[in-house]
Amino acid sequence: MTNSEHNARYVVTLFGRESLSTHIDAVTNMLTQQGLDLSTITCRTLSEGTPYYVQQLTIASPQTHSIEPLRQACLALSAQIGIDVTVQDFEATQVSRQLICFDMDSTLIGQEVIDELAKEAGIGEQVAEITERAMQGELDFQQSFRARVALLKGLDASVLEQIADRLTINEGAARLISTLKAQGYHTAIFSGGFVFFANYLKDKLGLHEVHANVLDVVDGEVTGNVVGTVVDAQRKAVLLQQLAEQHGLTLAQTVAVGDGANDLPMLSLAGLGVAFHAKPKVRAAAQQAISHVGLDAVLYLLGHSDI
Repeated sequence: MTNSEHNARYVVTLFGRESLSTHIDAVTNMLTQQGLDLSTITCRTLSEGTPYYVQQLTIASPQTHSIEPLRQACLALSAQIGIDVTVQDFEATQVSRQLICFDMDSTLIGQEVIDELAKEAGIGEQVAEITERAMQGELDFQQSFRARVALLKGLDASVLEQIADRLTINEGAARLISTLKAQGYHTAIFSGGFVFFANYLKDKLGLHEVHANVLDVVDGEVTGNVVGTVVDAQRKAVLLQQLAEQHGLTLAQTVAVGDGANDLPMLSLAGLGVAFHAKPKVRAAAQQAISHVGLDAVLYLLGHSDI
């Protein structure tokens, strides 16, 4: 057995909107401070500005390092120098993944739909404050969700279509989904929002399936109730497990992307969990965090290259 076979290997990926040449030294200095021997480092360019600049560093270390301190050091440096820096065990990058599950609100789209509904009901600020606290993990999601929905009682259901028409799809979502579908991935939305809007996105982006909450409407008005089981944090994790089993996949072969505290169980369970432009608590806890570029950056974490 050669010495290289004893080595632990790590993959560090840098994402930016401008050339990364001025940031490489800062990243390598950080890795040295974390105790990594960089004598074996190799650098590969995955994308050169279309749409992002992406550099991937592979390091073989003579000793195994805990991934968590490395991840936290990457997060701290990301915030300091204004690019995304992620780290993965090399073995994790070699897994053949075939399932990706997305949160919807503030992940696939730029809005929190319940806040948009609340604006139409004239209680926008009141509900937005509760939503923010729930996404930060300060409030129980299910309790706060039911409380927010109750405030929508009497809202004319015709506004749902108007809101759907003005939703903005986040940067990179269409490219990520179409690329992975072409590679045979199954795609799904797991949303603590509403199935009406999830189905709208399913049709627009070509996703395979959705799991979201059913907003009760009677005689053209919102009743303030939710029909059936609420899709909360634990439900998302259960759905991920069920969908993986249904497709004959291990959890290591799954990817999950989200931004809120109610996404954390799903993100931690998936083989690759990505916090996208996420709340601080979520960014700190998730396996990977993308905060400076679009959703299609996930492609490069999965080994995609434009070069």
